Parts: sequence; C-alpha cells; structure tokens
Amino acid sequence: MNYLLGAFKPACNILITFNDGGNRKQVPLKKENGQTVMIPLFQSQENIAGKITIEPMQGKKIDHHGIKVELLGQIEMYFDRGNFYDFTSLVRELDVPGDIYEKKTYPFEFSTVEMPYETYNGVDVRLRYVLKVTISRGYAGSIMEYQDFVVRNYSSPPSINNSIKMEVGIEDCLHIEFEYNKSKYHLKDTIIGKIYFLLVRIKIKNMDLEIRRRESTGSGTNTHVETETLAKFELMDGAPVRGESIPIRLFLSPYELTPTHSNINNKFSVKYFLNLVLVDEEDRRYFKQQEIIIYRQEETS
Repeated sequence: MNYLLGAFKPACNILITFNDGGNRKQVPLKKENGQTVMIPLFQSQENIAGKITIEPMQGKKIDHHGIKVELLGQIEMYFDRGNFYDFTSLVRELDVPGDIYEKKTYPFEFSTVEMPYETYNGVDVRLRYVLKVTISRGYAGSIMEYQDFVVRNYSSPPSINNSIKMEVGIEDCLHIEFEYNKSKYHLKDTIIGKIYFLLVRIKIKNMDLEIRRRESTGSGTNTHVETETLAKFELMDGAPVRGESIPIRLFLSPYELTPTHSNINNKFSVKYFLNLVLVDEEDRRYFKQQEIIIYRQEETS
C-alpha cells in the first residue's frame, strides 16, 4: 500500500508479482524493521519478468505524468543510511501520461540481467536488488512501491586448491606446525587438518579454532573494519606434549557464512580467517591467523 506525500489516505494499491513466483525458490531476508520475509531468489543472467497491478482507491482516479519500473542494484553504508549507490540501473517505461480510473496491469521484463554481486546484509553495509515502481504525479507527489529480490551466484570448485601449512612458535618455548587440507571452501564444506606440537616448554591450558569474518567498508584513511567471531571450536583441553598431534574437523554448514567478497564496487570487502588461539596456565593468549576463501557451490538435489 502506498501513500501520497503529504496526504493521509492511500491513492492506490500497487502489487508487483513475478511470472514464475509460484515455482521459484524463496529465501529468507531480514528487513530493516527486524522482520524476516521470504522473497524470490535469482542469479546473474536470468530474465526478471512479471506484472505490476495498479488499482485506484474506490471513487478516485490517478492522474499521472508517466509510470515506470526500475531494476536497481544498490549498496547502502549504514554510516550514510538512506543514500544508495546504484551499480545496476535498468528502466522500463510502462505508461505515457494519462489517467487511471480502474485496476490496470502492466507486464514487464528485464532480459539476461547482469547481477555480478550477491545480496549481502552485513554489520555496516548492505547490498540489495529491488524493483521500484514510480507513478510520477508532479505537484501531488510521486507514488512509489518496492519489491526486493535476492541474488546468489554460484562458482565451480576451484581447479587449484592448495593446502595450508604454517609454523608458529615462541623461541625456545613453543613450536607448532599446523596444516589445513585446503585454502578454499564452499559454504557446506568441512575444514580438515592437524596440529603438531614440535616443542612445548610452556604449559598450554587449552586451544581453540575460530572462524572470523572481517568486513571492511570505505577506502584509504576512511576504511572501517568490523570483525565478528562466527564460530569457536575447542581443539584441546589440557596440556599437550612434544610429538602430539591434534586432529581438526570443523563443519561449516551450521554457521551463517557468505562467500568472500573482494572490493565490491570499491565500497566494501568481506574476508574470512581461521584463527588459532592457545591459552597458557597464566591466561596468556597466543594467536595465529590464516585467511581462507569461501565460495558458493551449486547445490545438488
């Protein structure tokens, strides 16, 4: 339902529907008000088509200067809320200036739409795709309606996916070698690895493996970084001895991960890290962090 600017009663109802809405997969999206709604899922190069129905309130007519529908891909920084940066902007004119006296339906279609980035809702930034209908009305104020949809893009498994092998230590006190089976993981993957203790001369109390997401917004001196710990997995409780090997097996599917995003439209990046944390008996903490790549793999039925 839409409201005229400066008025108290709705002038008309606007309904946006997708042609294949009944069969298309729906996914949850959290709105600004905190509510979660189910909306259609698309991927890049798909056709986005449907109908827009405009119905004036009983006894009213809509005089307008034209009606259009836009397909917008937008980035919004939360420190600059309300200002959207459009990286995709397509428009279809639906009607020439005139009057609407009764319910009227307009078909629309955007063919093989390039949607290079995924929908993303982060700590300081969101990327969204939306259909925007505008009824231009001059002095009376334009009437607008929005319909969100989600975009997810899928990747093939990487042809090269090297394992990660690193050493960490404190001279003459601690020497650890750790290994992860690969450096790139899909969202439902499993991290498999081992920790080797080559030298242990301090009393280790416990060891955890964390998955951290680092979201960077802005650029240069205006870059802002938010780091979230999404998972914490206890690898060991108690003191290890030299020569001991601790296995790692961490399932990613329970956690709300997204693909890695690298410098999206020069506005933001999202990276993931495996953070190894050791705590000694005096509660001193030792860290070793390693970046990993997360990608979305096509789901098999």
